[in-house]
Amino acid sequence: MQTTVLIALFAAILVASLLAAPKRASVDGFFGGLGVSGRAPGLWVLVLSQVTTWIFARSLMNAAILGYYYGIAGTLAYAAYYGSFLTGGFIVARLRAKGARSMQDWLGAHFGVAGNGCYNLVIALRLLSEVFANLLVVGLIFNAVLAGSGTGAILIVAVLGLAYSAWGGLSAALRTDVVQMLVFLVVFGLAFLALITSPDFDLGAVVTASGTSGAYNGWVLLAVAALQVFSYPAHDPVMMDRGFIADEETTKASFLHAFWISTVCIIGFGFFGIQAALSGAEYEGQLIGTWAVMFPPWVFVALMVSLLVSALSTLDSALASAARLVVEELRLAPRTLAGGRVVMLAFMVAGTALTLWGNATLFDAVAVSGTASMFLTPVLVVGLVMGRDVALWGYLIAFGAAAIGAVAYFGRSWAIFVAILPEGHKYEQLLVICLAVLAVGFAGVLAAVRRG
Repeated sequence: MQTTVLIALFAAILVASLLAAPKRASVDGFFGGLGVSGRAPGLWVLVLSQVTTWIFARSLMNAAILGYYYGIAGTLAYAAYYGSFLTGGFIVARLRAKGARSMQDWLGAHFGVAGNGCYNLVIALRLLSEVFANLLVVGLIFNAVLAGSGTGAILIVAVLGLAYSAWGGLSAALRTDVVQMLVFLVVFGLAFLALITSPDFDLGAVVTASGTSGAYNGWVLLAVAALQVFSYPAHDPVMMDRGFIADEETTKASFLHAFWISTVCIIGFGFFGIQAALSGAEYEGQLIGTWAVMFPPWVFVALMVSLLVSALSTLDSALASAARLVVEELRLAPRTLAGGRVVMLAFMVAGTALTLWGNATLFDAVAVSGTASMFLTPVLVVGLVMGRDVALWGYLIAFGAAAIGAVAYFGRSWAIFVAILPEGHKYEQLLVICLAVLAVGFAGVLAAVRRG
């Protein structure tokens, strides 16, 4: 019964998204997010779009899984990444004050083609990982509720998500984000209310919980998040794209509202993971199987709908940003509706193919991506904030250090990295990697500052 209800609700959301997409598409709307009348989105359209594209399915699952293993420390560690709305808003304001219209605009002016090339490589990989990871969560959910249905569900969501995304591009993503976020808030709000009013819920126990593995590694991960939170938003094209489509006052307010709303949602979802650990439930199927046993059917369905809505909302935004990247920044396709749609198709096909790869460790993609982005911290602090002129070779040193750091974390079991990295938990190793990346990056950038 709950499987039928889940499929029916998700089908209704897909239909609503298709209906919410703009009936007419324009090139400026597709790549720039402008409405049919040529107007930029208003404050709450921007806020809801920012929030729903950042509390995506992978993030919700990460917050819950980290809460299960490391208690409140794990959930707070993941929530700390949402400080990216504050640092991202700061970076956008500085870029706009310098007259830049995007990150690539500023990087290209200071570091040329090579500088933009390094940055575009990182964000292309991030966009691909977003498509892959959110489709993966769709597969996990449907496999949990109906064994063997995951691959079919992934293909259906990929096709339908691509359909309305490719019709209107960024303008479609903005409009459908509003519908999807409102559905998410209602459904998740009901599930959360059921959680905190249940007889066995104890807020004091939740906020002091240490998880099934102890809180220590959660605090280590919080330190990692603190090191990555400045550069993390700058390598997220979905957030950066939304920083340049409305006036400066509206944009600033949207980042502030998106910060507190998304942080509350992430911590709230983390409570479900913490409660599972406190209840002594066994970890099963990325917690999906655990929740199916723990909660009444309607609460479980509400949680699954929340995850599916967040997956769908991130897919359209990731595809819209991929089209803008390839067409407007890389200029590898014509700036036409057809050009943008071909790019979306390519990213969706590649992301769907990656779901067959078999890696379901959802946080690893965040850690690798976050580490790769850290070359931007010294570059932005010294070049953008301090206003110093940095030579290209300093930028390349920072980029090289971050790239090696990302590969080191991804391949931490390889012999070459086992010999270098200290023994310990993978999050302890990640913290050491991040410190080394920042140390080398700042040393290189500061040495490359042009005097006089």
